Amino acid sequence: MKKYIYKIFVIVVVIVGLASCADLDLTSDGRLTLEDIFSEYNTTRNYFDRCRDYIPQVGFTYGNTPLASFSDEAHDASGGVSGVVNDWYNNSTSSSNNPLTRDLNVWAHYFTGIRKCNTFLETINDPALATASIDEDEKNGWIGEVLVLRAFYYLQLIKRYGGVPIIKSPYEVTHDFSQDTRASFEECVDLILEDCNTALAIPESGKSTVGFRWNISDNERGHVTRAFAHAVMSQAALYAASPLWFTDGSKYTWAKATEITKTALDECLAHGFQLFDITPAADVAQNAYAFYFINRSDPSRSVDKETIFETTAARTNVWKWAGTPITEGMEKAGAGPSQELVDAYGMKATGEMPVLGYSDASHLQPILNSESGYDPANPYEGRDPRFYASIYYNDAPRSLTTGIVEKDLFPLSFLPSVVNNVSMTENGEEVTLTTTGGDPWIHTSTLTRPLSPGASRVISFEYKSNKTITDSEFFFCVAGGPQGGVETGPNIVIEQASEWTRFEYDLTMAINTWGFGVNANGGAQPQDHFLRFDITGGPDYEITIRNFRIESFTPPPAPTPVETFVGGNCEISDRISETRNTRTGYYLRKFNNYKSGPNVDADGLMKIFRLGELYLNFAEAAYESAGPDALVGTMSARDAVNTIRERVGMPALPTGLSKEDFEVRYRNERQVELAFEEHRFFDVRRWKILSQTDGFVTGMKITKTDSGYNYNRIKLKERGTNADKYLLYPINQLEVSKMENFTDNNWQNPGW
Repeated sequence: MKKYIYKIFVIVVVIVGLASCADLDLTSDGRLTLEDIFSEYNTTRNYFDRCRDYIPQVGFTYGNTPLASFSDEAHDASGGVSGVVNDWYNNSTSSSNNPLTRDLNVWAHYFTGIRKCNTFLETINDPALATASIDEDEKNGWIGEVLVLRAFYYLQLIKRYGGVPIIKSPYEVTHDFSQDTRASFEECVDLILEDCNTALAIPESGKSTVGFRWNISDNERGHVTRAFAHAVMSQAALYAASPLWFTDGSKYTWAKATEITKTALDECLAHGFQLFDITPAADVAQNAYAFYFINRSDPSRSVDKETIFETTAARTNVWKWAGTPITEGMEKAGAGPSQELVDAYGMKATGEMPVLGYSDASHLQPILNSESGYDPANPYEGRDPRFYASIYYNDAPRSLTTGIVEKDLFPLSFLPSVVNNVSMTENGEEVTLTTTGGDPWIHTSTLTRPLSPGASRVISFEYKSNKTITDSEFFFCVAGGPQGGVETGPNIVIEQASEWTRFEYDLTMAINTWGFGVNANGGAQPQDHFLRFDITGGPDYEITIRNFRIESFTPPPAPTPVETFVGGNCEISDRISETRNTRTGYYLRKFNNYKSGPNVDADGLMKIFRLGELYLNFAEAAYESAGPDALVGTMSARDAVNTIRERVGMPALPTGLSKEDFEVRYRNERQVELAFEEHRFFDVRRWKILSQTDGFVTGMKITKTDSGYNYNRIKLKERGTNADKYLLYPINQLEVSKMENFTDNNWQNPGW
């Protein structure tokens, strides 16, 4: 009887909780009904918009560190102080304390999103409730998006928990929770594919602003597209065929996954998606791959044609949460890339992997590939370009300053009507001034605007001169004309020159003393200031000038190297309470724009889906089902991987690799290409290699010598997070107890 009463009590609590979350997320006095909401266009659309609120802001969202810190990709420097990283590294995870769900209750979050989607889908199709006048194409587009959103939310749940209850309609007050069951992974993937296919079957609107479409505008950021649906299907099928989830008799064989992932890739390619390959300026990013991850996507795909969906708001803030100690505003070193990840980056010249494995259990004795060209005495030379885009290593330049200076220019022209003993002739952009007597001078035009701030502000021009001028001078006209004392004095020398020669005069004194170009000083405004150029003291001097102007600029600082050696400016540290220094000898560079800091937040946003992943998903399914070189349509698994490598200039993988050898190269490629993008954490689980990868990571301790550096690999603390139970998240014990009381079944995942 007590158990029965408890069940009734819990059911009432759950129903109240569900009802409280089933509104529009608008202010409600309790009288707003679904009929009220769906009777008006604006409130219906608002409810539809709220269905997207559960798409995650992927980034540094696990105690200000990325998911990579909980895998073999990285070791967070805060692992020795209280917090989520410390709990994970000390194997303190339990069904009541999962560090990975502390900032976001994943189970509740996505099921709330699913419930929101279910309510929308059921109500929008109920003519008794949905009475608003809505364009049919727009309404069908909403339905398509919400179906895909529900599929996406289910995908996020099953990646973490395995099979979960399938709920396709809102719970009624009279719902019998005792009949709920936990579906299998395969059944959940069935629903995911069904929802996406149903959405894709909706005819694409011919209208450019409504409907479930391939192409959207930049002001529709956050809407899901047909490409998003294909990406969800590609990932779901890949996971379903993987060793963790495939069971005998499952429909999701590698062949089936190949079919689904190939369709997703082909459809995206057919609709204009392509790998980002824009080469940046040398002082912006190292290569197209690096540039891609600091650029914000444009949903219209006018520039970025690779991104399918990007986090909408949360910049990674690498500069702050995984910064180097020489980065202004950094708060902690954060996710330091592991030596295992560094070892995965191949050699640019040969395309080979430098490290083939380890001969000891502690990963301190690497098995070097003698054919790769890797030099352990110079371990960071000649590596895959993605290495330089993703990792700060010892002696890596912190900035990419090239010495190119951005200047603010104030062009000035000479006025032939305001002269004394000077004749002036013009030839295109060139002006020739010839002195005809004593005291020759000529006025310039006005500045037209005040001088901009700059560490350097100079008069400059290029010239040719028939003689050396030894007593030229400038007057700084700040009150309508030359005034007593506002002159340089006759001490400027302009050397004779038959070829174009640059002349430069520092304006610091004129600015500080008379306010030239910056202060009115009771006279003309700064924009009305001008110069009088006194050429010399006699006749027959001829000087030809071009580009006469004032330049305002700040020379860039010399690049500061990241010194991770012991005693360096970013030295490695084993002090567990010190969070500003790397534990591994490396700092994260991917997503980081070196110009970012407290005043400029220019780091990239993480991609949730991109075309690069779709190439790799297909490659994995294809080599598993048909082999590395077998064509599936017009593309083989090796072709797909080589397309990814070609973008960064890496040599193609050779033909004729066995399936086993190709698997090693493929998994290495996926590890490198998708580093820090929330894939590795799940990949090692679905491949069921967690026990081999996640017990600990290693780093590189470097000491400086008179002749160079000594490199010593170090092992960081054992984590204990590679046991089989860590293949899945634990379900929160409160949920487990609740459902056990409803159903008399234990829903908890193995080992928890």
